[in-house]
Amino acid sequence: MSDKGTERIKNCFINLKRAEKTGLITFVTAGDPTLEISADILSQLPQAGADIIEIGMPFSDPMADGPAIQASSLRALKNGTNCSKILKMVEKFREQDDVTPIILMGYFNPIYIYGVEKFVVDASRAGVDGFIIVDLPPEETEVRIPVEDAGLSLIYLTSPTTHNQRVPDVVKNASGFIYHVSVLGITGTTVPSNKNIEKDLNRIRSYTDLPIAVGFGIKTPEQAREISAYADAVVVGSAFVNKISECLDIDGKIIDDCVVSVVDLVKDIKRGLNN
Repeated sequence: MSDKGTERIKNCFINLKRAEKTGLITFVTAGDPTLEISADILSQLPQAGADIIEIGMPFSDPMADGPAIQASSLRALKNGTNCSKILKMVEKFREQDDVTPIILMGYFNPIYIYGVEKFVVDASRAGVDGFIIVDLPPEETEVRIPVEDAGLSLIYLTSPTTHNQRVPDVVKNASGFIYHVSVLGITGTTVPSNKNIEKDLNRIRSYTDLPIAVGFGIKTPEQAREISAYADAVVVGSAFVNKISECLDIDGKIIDDCVVSVVDLVKDIKRGLNN
């Protein structure tokens, strides 16, 4: 398998470092509010300012996602979104963009049902660069070995509760970057503490040379700019998902332009990030 996926992520962070900028990683749930609209959003994210794109793979029983992203997953599942359709979305995206890294973020169950090795192979062919599998511990090799064989990245999570004895086990098999969860709890419900983030990132950097992205709880350009002082990239997800939900009525009917709402917020956060 090609190692192009790993190279896309590596080159992205190299270019950001040369430009002395912090990257913006955007998260959207595949199939929310529809497969067509989420594909349209995806196609416009790079031009709006996304350096790396996380695509959420909807799952019915998430562990780490707050109400906003959980609701987006339920909407996506109702629309019939599954792994095959997500990979087709990525494949279509690659027809216009062969540079922006794409990360699939989700849980192990849908991958297991699809078939682990088949999923990794199909994802590589579609143009996926890496995976964040929230409920998969670093000791688990069922996914890691196929991902490594495919030349893709497996990104692991650290958090404020990842103690120093645990960090080496988390980072030793990680690739691409480290995703640092900035708060205790679920996505989009708590505002991160900059003082704690700086302390945690300094601690984690003593164990790895990989770039570190910070996510969970970052919703505004101001928050992104503050965290950019410590992180190699910031991850914004719930804020974009909330923009989509604001375009829907109580029955889930689309009443406003979801694409414009999300793209405009991406632009705002990108402008604030490196000002």
